[in-house]
Amino acid sequence: MSAKWTIVLVGALGTFVLKAIGYALPESWLAHPKVQRVSALIPVALLSALIVVNTFAVKTHLQVDARLAALLVAFIALRFKAPFVVVVILAAATAAALRYFLGWA
Repeated sequence: MSAKWTIVLVGALGTFVLKAIGYALPESWLAHPKVQRVSALIPVALLSALIVVNTFAVKTHLQVDARLAALLVAFIALRFKAPFVVVVILAAATAAALRYFLGWA
């Protein structure tokens, strides 16, 4: 077995163990206000990290390209309370236009 598969299996096992521990914890611990606040912020932090990695990372280095402009257009559309489908279409059109007309990667 390669090292990559070992890492994947260990990660999967760790995730399963953490999930099982979550079911075993007393409900009073999970109802604590600090735990509630942290658990509400974890998805936001993970999604933000995913967006940053997918926007700026190219293999092992950082790159600013059409994806940044698309992200800015999506942010502006969200600020104007555009529907999600419209946000996605505007961002995709922005990235496509910049790549086509300006040759951005």
